[in-house]
Amino acid sequence: MEQTDNIARAIDVGWLWLIPLFPLAGAAVNGLFGKRLQERLGKRANHAIAVGAMLLSCVVAEVAFWKMIAAAPGDRFFENHLWTMWRSGALKVDLSFGLDPLGMLMTMIVTHVATLIHVYSTGYMADEPAYWRFFFWMNLFAFSMLLLVMGSNFVVMFFGWEGVGLCSWGLIAFWYEDLEKAKAGMKAFVVNRFGDFGFVIGLFILFWSLSGIWSPETNRYIPERGLAGQVMGASAEPARVSRSGTVLGPTMEFRELRNQISDATTGMAERLRELTFWGFPLLAVICILFFVGATGKSAQIPLYVWLPDAMEGPTPVSALIHAATMVTAGVYMVARLNFLFALSAPAMTVVACVGVLTAIFAASIGFFQYDIKKVLAYSTVSQLGFMFIGVGVGAYWAGVFHLMTHAFFKACLFLGSGSVILACHHEQDMRKMGGLKQYTPITRWTYLAACWAIAGFPWASGFYSKDEILWKAWTAEGLSAPWLGHAIYVVGAIAALGTSFYMFRSYYMTFTGTYRGAAGHEDKERLEDPHAMAAHVHADEAVHAPSHAAAAADVHQVPHQHDASHGAAPDAHAHGGVPHESPRSMTYVLVALAFAAVVAGAIFGWPAAWGGGSEPLLERFLAPSIPAAELVKFAEPGRATEYLFQFFGLAIAALGWFAARVLYLDAKSTVPARLKELLPRAWGVVYNKYYVDEIYQATVVRGSLLLSAIAYWIDQNLIDGFVNFMGWLGRSLAYVDAAIDKYLVDGAVNGLADLTINSGRALRRVQTGHIQSYLYGALGGAIAFVIIQYVIR
Repeated sequence: MEQTDNIARAIDVGWLWLIPLFPLAGAAVNGLFGKRLQERLGKRANHAIAVGAMLLSCVVAEVAFWKMIAAAPGDRFFENHLWTMWRSGALKVDLSFGLDPLGMLMTMIVTHVATLIHVYSTGYMADEPAYWRFFFWMNLFAFSMLLLVMGSNFVVMFFGWEGVGLCSWGLIAFWYEDLEKAKAGMKAFVVNRFGDFGFVIGLFILFWSLSGIWSPETNRYIPERGLAGQVMGASAEPARVSRSGTVLGPTMEFRELRNQISDATTGMAERLRELTFWGFPLLAVICILFFVGATGKSAQIPLYVWLPDAMEGPTPVSALIHAATMVTAGVYMVARLNFLFALSAPAMTVVACVGVLTAIFAASIGFFQYDIKKVLAYSTVSQLGFMFIGVGVGAYWAGVFHLMTHAFFKACLFLGSGSVILACHHEQDMRKMGGLKQYTPITRWTYLAACWAIAGFPWASGFYSKDEILWKAWTAEGLSAPWLGHAIYVVGAIAALGTSFYMFRSYYMTFTGTYRGAAGHEDKERLEDPHAMAAHVHADEAVHAPSHAAAAADVHQVPHQHDASHGAAPDAHAHGGVPHESPRSMTYVLVALAFAAVVAGAIFGWPAAWGGGSEPLLERFLAPSIPAAELVKFAEPGRATEYLFQFFGLAIAALGWFAARVLYLDAKSTVPARLKELLPRAWGVVYNKYYVDEIYQATVVRGSLLLSAIAYWIDQNLIDGFVNFMGWLGRSLAYVDAAIDKYLVDGAVNGLADLTINSGRALRRVQTGHIQSYLYGALGGAIAFVIIQYVIR
């Protein structure tokens, strides 16, 4: 590739702003007028606005997509500048949108999957009293996510980054009157703030590094002339321009930053590689700080703990936020900055290692979870780990490919779990399910198709994306040590085996055997998994109520809970009713997502080794957005080795499926129960998620509370004591000053005034106005003068 091919040229497209505008408008209408519309026109008005806004956004996104397809690869950088928000020195921040192939793919995923989830929600949330508020948050979330993926610069991206964090709080804690749900929303919000702090610090350092250096001797920042604009005390110098016409210096624009680094004539890549920050390689510091932000949004070790608890929100929220959009933001950010990460082998190694450790760690937790949504939650954490393996080893297109396939099959799984939960009258414990394939055939087949995809069978999409990631990890040559790629492959393969096992475990426990939901909940199960019961305690209370009327009252008293009936039998609000298939507004969405989960892999990721003679379609489409593909090197063992590893991928999926079938088909095997009795401590550790939440509670939370208590004591007893002492001292000095002012200063002034007044009064008596009196006085004075002058002397 010629160096000029790495320079992105912007094509002005003046209507890109319409894509995020429609969801924002829908959120504004439902937020301001939604409650009145729901009361006067019914819930259909609310979802018509929300779904209509998403459909319009989809239409504009489709137009942009086909316009991009028609353009030459070098012209696939669309920009839409609206206005400059602020300018200060070298800092210039525009409100502008940009779409390159990577941004276009993310925009298509967000708009289309979000639209399907909105349609699904019209059925799932049909009995929700705060229907308008739900769709307000859903539309606002879609708007924020579109800001994140369409922003042409870091600032607009960060607006969206923070916006999805806010909306996730509102959606996870949607039923906020339930304390556990409110806590889950707050936990997600707070944990993400830790990651966001790293993101912001990394951005600051990057901006400064583009315009100056840190002195190795003093660590003092020194602006560099020609890059930093006007330096204080010196005349302004024109900005440096490379031979290819690239302007150098600090920038917030992704395209400008990419051009500075990818254009070899600028020398910026070599310059950044040589810089250090307090003795550490500058690029490693910047990229790792950015990755800290990614670990928060994309739920990686150590900031993954918010995502499992986020299942407290409505199931469509889980599908939208935790499958297709928000949790992929970190992966998107790393892929967006591929030209930066590819310059730092330590940063790439950190990303890949954290990803693979998260993948195996979360997969192991999924083995023994019984809440169907918790299984999918830990599955999401694990699959995000695979995406970070991809972008960490330098296979950026493969990581983004898995992001796309994951959006399809995981959204299908989450929405399928929602259909199952409704079928079982709000039961989430898989031990109280079983036999649902005869009651919910559409849900069963779509869930199975998504399981094929995530497990990695070649007739579904997950095989193509996950296999490509593991293959690139095995052949990676850009990590800090040559053996790391092989180690990542082995651990990733074990995680993939676990994925296949626990996903088919969830399928067999849910859909095979006989329905086990009529027996209610045993105390033993509550003790084993109290959190799994939190979402439907109201139904359990209704079952044990003394009368049907009392049961109805118990259900009615729980705020914001989804009415369990959905057309079911009158007694369906209690556990033990007959399961039922979901309405068509839900099943049609499941079919569409299952179809995409099956066919997307072969369409977009057909391996070159299987014929066709060219790179996979998605890799070719994303190539203009990934200039780092030229920098990252991979070994080329040969086609036979690649076929062998593809066979390994299939064998891993089949082995996991076979183990799950043997142990959980029709709930006949006693091996799981015997293993639990044989290894109770190991089972308990894994079941309780390795007690990570408890460790965080004992260290981070209690440590924060202890620091808060210490700070409060210091504030009350030292700071307030010092402030109060100074206040007392000030008041005392004021009293002394007041006394001095009153009795000395005012006394002297008033005494002088009184003396003057009294003297004046005395002298006034002399002024009688009679001439004879004045003559007598003059005569008396003359006599006195004579006596003093001549007699006394």
